[in-house]
Amino acid sequence: MYKLSQKIIQVLSILALIGSFALVIWLYKLGILNNQNVLTEFIKKQGALGSLSYIGIQIIQVVFPIIPGGVTTVVGFLLFGFWWGLVVNYIGINIGSIILFWLAHRYGKKFCLLFMKEETFTKYERKIDDKKGYEIFFILCMLSPISPADILVMITGLTSMSYRRFITIILLCRPLSIIAYSYIWIYGSQWLQQLLH
Repeated sequence: MYKLSQKIIQVLSILALIGSFALVIWLYKLGILNNQNVLTEFIKKQGALGSLSYIGIQIIQVVFPIIPGGVTTVVGFLLFGFWWGLVVNYIGINIGSIILFWLAHRYGKKFCLLFMKEETFTKYERKIDDKKGYEIFFILCMLSPISPADILVMITGLTSMSYRRFITIILLCRPLSIIAYSYIWIYGSQWLQQLLH
């Protein structure tokens, strides 16, 4: 009975993964995941469900790191304002990160290589050997607005880091990187223009 349950769960996991890929492709073709204007219009049309739709989109863009996260993250702040934009970004990105960590932990290197080149994987994999050093490196990257966060979440899924430790780190570190990242995108061009003048 246990083995049958395992098989059913494995089949359901594969079907969910295939379904998620199909959903991502469909949303990408509609332009929702890679065009700020289309995404904005889509969320506005959702009315009261706009926040939930946005959180869902953020989860997808983290779990399938082929979508430019900058587009969706900035839209959250522009659409919902600073505080609610931070909340919906924080919820979506963290849920997505936990799922991504689980997938990498569950499916290993083969899953990671779906989204990154072998050289990129090897570059970060080398850092895993130094357990204490890697954890500090991971924390600093989660605080940084310019680190390849999704790649590092996957790599961390291959380590012996516990779910509790991982979740604690991202819950504490992500607000700073989300705010900084969005400010860079929203105000970066304005600051650059002021510096040049």
